[in-house]
Amino acid sequence: MIRFIVFICGAVVMSFEILGSRVLAPNFGNSIFVWGSLISVFLAGLSAGYFLGGRAADINPSSRKLGLIISAAALLLVTFPLYGIPVCDRVFEQVPGLRSGPLVASVILFFVPSVFLGAVSPYTARLMICSLHTSGKTIGSLYALSTLGSIAGTLLTSFYLITLAGVQTLIVIQGIVLLLVSVPLFFMKLSCRIGRTSGAE
Repeated sequence: MIRFIVFICGAVVMSFEILGSRVLAPNFGNSIFVWGSLISVFLAGLSAGYFLGGRAADINPSSRKLGLIISAAALLLVTFPLYGIPVCDRVFEQVPGLRSGPLVASVILFFVPSVFLGAVSPYTARLMICSLHTSGKTIGSLYALSTLGSIAGTLLTSFYLITLAGVQTLIVIQGIVLLLVSVPLFFMKLSCRIGRTSGAE
């Protein structure tokens, strides 16, 4: 279940980034400045999420807290149609420049959701590491799953989903998917503790 959640969150991150370009396009176009802003903001958010998720995972980690992290990201996506277009319109009116406008809008709209989604991988790694002798394998497999999810989300959104539904609808669906995968976490009991191995001194 944890591995599946990591895959889904990885898919949502990149799918959300692809859709973000369509959110910004009506006001700011589809220029290199838009894509540069999006990529930079998502990378910054993920970096902050890795750091904060790792810190949070060292403080009494639990599946319920992981569920709260994912639910927070889900709520931001589910409610995105309420604030996405108004924010873009307001930034377009108040922030001049081809460079500044898309960057400011990207920070406001996409930084916080990417922080929450970035926190998922280090938090799940902490929950699943039971032995110091297998910690590298566990961390590597989780980040590999997250990356595979990102590839799947990019291709599925770019080649298929974006032709079937509107951008706002797809973002809401992503939020609903995150809510659904977070629900089991509130009922799971993960009691894994880091140790060496059963035969270690």
